[in-house]
Amino acid sequence: MDTENNIINSKDSFGGWFEEFSPGQIFKHWPGKTITEMDNHLFSLLTMNDNPLHTDENYMSEHQHGKTLVNGLLIMSLVVGMSVRQTSGKAIANLLYESVTHDGPTFHGDTIYAESEVLEVTPSKSRDDRGMVYIESRGINQREEKVLTLRRKFLVKKKP
Repeated sequence: MDTENNIINSKDSFGGWFEEFSPGQIFKHWPGKTITEMDNHLFSLLTMNDNPLHTDENYMSEHQHGKTLVNGLLIMSLVVGMSVRQTSGKAIANLLYESVTHDGPTFHGDTIYAESEVLEVTPSKSRDDRGMVYIESRGINQREEKVLTLRRKFLVKKKP
């Protein structure tokens, strides 16, 4: 922040410093993202996942869901991406992704929203200027159904 001119730079509000996190905090990430057929097909093809579950509407008409499923890794990527602005935007490094669960299906036309809860905040034992933040992020569709849960840890600096 430029205190002389009272200007807040967008980079100052991108992510949090270590001291700004505390267990129990919940961040609601907005806006959401409506998943299109193109999003799903392009993501699946870019990642070389040619499973017909994600690309073949005819094949899926006989499946228990009756229609194409959105690639779960696309949903994971969206949930993490949505969380960065409020959580790990100032991170030095992402350390760990764990406990990913696909809690429900996602279809073309669904809108995904996300929220993150701080589970643990641990100062670094080797360096005084940083610490680890452990969060759980959840993907929620427009019907308020949880579709994905993941936990991750990132390393973030303390305030300068």
